Amino acid sequence: MSVLLEIIIRTITAFIILWIFVHILGKRTIFQKTYHLFIATITMGTIAGNLTFNYKISFGYFILSFIMMGSVIYALNILSVKSRLFRERISGKPVTLIEKGEILEESLKKSGFSIDMLKQALRGKDIFNIEEVEWAILEVNGSLSVLRKAEYQSVTRKDLNMNPTSYKIPVELIINGEILANQLSNSPYSEEWLQAELQKRKVQASQVAYAVVGTHGNLYVDLYQDKQQ
Repeated sequence: MSVLLEIIIRTITAFIILWIFVHILGKRTIFQKTYHLFIATITMGTIAGNLTFNYKISFGYFILSFIMMGSVIYALNILSVKSRLFRERISGKPVTLIEKGEILEESLKKSGFSIDMLKQALRGKDIFNIEEVEWAILEVNGSLSVLRKAEYQSVTRKDLNMNPTSYKIPVELIINGEILANQLSNSPYSEEWLQAELQKRKVQASQVAYAVVGTHGNLYVDLYQDKQQ
């Protein structure tokens, strides 16, 4: 087989394997570049590049590398979905950079952010005055989530009948059937209150996929039994 033909075959094979890799791992690979997915993307790209041009190395070695790396990342994804603690260990967790209008310099330092970088990220959210920000959270995929102060938020018809100072940061209380004790202890809500709210809905915590107190203080509960219509 000529070198030219072998490179063509290897290139097509590398593309197909990468396509299968992304397809198996799902859209999360594209949407959420967490630590392990970022490393996996770089590694798989490097393997694919070598498979294409480094024809002196056995074809089978590259295939074995693809299978091994794909298996490791797939296993990590499964574990990160099933375990919140494991997900935080391998993917990290969101970091609050602005809390109640105050910039947390220590969090900026730990995240490798400067004030200028924070302002640049806020401008990407159409916020040119940092005074407008109530909360700013750096997500695990590197994006910045921002909640404006109540007086700077867009008014809806529903808001016209509400107290403009009633906005607050959402508080997650249940994820995957587990009550988040740390969230409760750092919030004005108690476990007794949560259990009482669940009893009103005639459900148990183990039946709840996700429960959060929204920006207006309303409890949102999503059950495992929900199905897409």
